[in-house]
Amino acid sequence: MDTSLFDYDLPPEAIAQHPPRTRGDSRMLLVPRDGGPYAHLGFAQLPGLLRAGDCLVLNDTRVLPARLLGRRPTGGQAEVFLLKRLGVQPDVWEALVRPARRTPAGTRVEFGAALTAKILDTPVMGRTRVELNYAGLLEEVLAEVGITPLPPYIRRESALPADRERYQTVYARAPGAVAAPTAGLHFTQSVLDELADAGVECVFLTLHVGLGTFSPISAERIEDHTMHTEQYHVAAEVAERVNARRDAGGRVVAVGTTAVRTLESCADESGRIVPGAGETGIYISPGYRFRAIDGMLTNFHLPRSSLIVMVAAFIGRERVLDAYRVAIAHGYRFYSYGDCMLII
Repeated sequence: MDTSLFDYDLPPEAIAQHPPRTRGDSRMLLVPRDGGPYAHLGFAQLPGLLRAGDCLVLNDTRVLPARLLGRRPTGGQAEVFLLKRLGVQPDVWEALVRPARRTPAGTRVEFGAALTAKILDTPVMGRTRVELNYAGLLEEVLAEVGITPLPPYIRRESALPADRERYQTVYARAPGAVAAPTAGLHFTQSVLDELADAGVECVFLTLHVGLGTFSPISAERIEDHTMHTEQYHVAAEVAERVNARRDAGGRVVAVGTTAVRTLESCADESGRIVPGAGETGIYISPGYRFRAIDGMLTNFHLPRSSLIVMVAAFIGRERVLDAYRVAIAHGYRFYSYGDCMLII
């Protein structure tokens, strides 16, 4: 299929630059999977749309303050953006550095007294490996010197202090992501409690969202796209609980495309979830047979992205683009800090 078939026009003002004033005060477009009429709702109505016995699957990855601004030995500035941990002893990361030409292999970049990074390889298109040196726990050091990374379409020079909390789900637990699982940003503890009271079971898996989530499909045909990989973990208890709910007739509803990727990566041919950990490069496009999920809650995605292609695989290209046109016409907010749609 031609990648241009997944394009759409979005007014710049529809791109949310800030989260809603109150977490969870978002709009939600209900998109029935059977082709029924749309409904314009508030996110707080989610518990009433699910049934007792359903299983909601959420991604508990935690966004690292992975942007580091420091100084080279010459006194010049340098930025190191941590992408993925490659080793623990020594602590080696895949990273983006800039200015790349002025930060060759062997350069040490200091981020105050708490942290230094040694560039291990000559950067290629800014990408390299770095070895971190610090005392104590890395997450605590990053909390002191790091900056929350924001998507490129949020037009701010740097993250605001509030982004440290708001670009993070309330249930974030496992540090390692450089982008948030944004469908989860709408949830409050109150909504989670209401879901439990309604008999909806919430379970948590982990997929560390990488920078590739923002990359458009550059190939002319979606079949020629090379998907990025991301690290995941599904505990045995989580797999058992999802399988038990499905065996009992409950629906499995994934919160976000990251939960979809993880569940579908771990599903066998019968749809049962097999626990495990590793990296997934699963690419879900039209023609894919979903095995693990019955519904999804997702934000509105960039045109020509693997994310909108995934949603199109679930409900059809025409249906998703029509839903986007309706959302734009009704003033929904798009992308990471925007509104959401429930497909069920």
